[in-house]
Amino acid sequence: MEEKYENIRKFIEACSEIVEGKYLNAEQHISEALSAVAASRELTELFTAVTQDFNYAEAKQNYLRPAEDKNRRGRVYLPLERPDILAFVFCLFVDLDAGVLQFNDFLLRYFYIDGSYTASYTMFADRVVRPFRDIVRDCFPMAFKGGHDRLRDEQDEAMGKIAELLLVERARIGGLALSADDRAAADLLFCGLLAAAGRKDAADLTALLAGYRYFLRAAGGETETGAEIFRLAGLL
Repeated sequence: MEEKYENIRKFIEACSEIVEGKYLNAEQHISEALSAVAASRELTELFTAVTQDFNYAEAKQNYLRPAEDKNRRGRVYLPLERPDILAFVFCLFVDLDAGVLQFNDFLLRYFYIDGSYTASYTMFADRVVRPFRDIVRDCFPMAFKGGHDRLRDEQDEAMGKIAELLLVERARIGGLALSADDRAAADLLFCGLLAAAGRKDAADLTALLAGYRYFLRAAGGETETGAEIFRLAGLL
């Protein structure tokens, strides 16, 4: 029984390493996640079930949208239904691991931010891998029994600290010499971030933080406080 759960936990840990780690190690962690699936009857059955009637070729056309011109980046969308999200991202993992999709090209083609692999990877991890990981974890609550309450407490504590640091960041950004448009964009971001933190909405918070990370780079306003916010967001 414990061995069964151990393989599921290894899969979740590998996905968390993708979400929280560096892009240079991502392909290794994708391989580790797939190895955990192969070693787990429960995970194998889950992904067999969700992919059985899933048309991956059609899904790629629907959810992988290349750029219309060279001055814009493509987009990756996730399906609306949770089983289809599992099937789609699992198939992406298989393609990335097999080299059918070249990882660096995939990042810049669909998550392009200023030609930066790191920034593009962060968007991929937040928008694709994080929800995929969380859905799989929700499918196997018994694998985390005993640690679930502790994890929730840690996540709640991280969310509270993020809210406090956002107030510090908001005051700091307010003191920068920004254009009127940049100041308005910053105010809009902080309103959304604080609202998401207040309702403990990790999905909305991490999506908005991806935009805030880009704003900081563009404004030249990166600090240790901002870095700590992003680190804490990785715990959610």
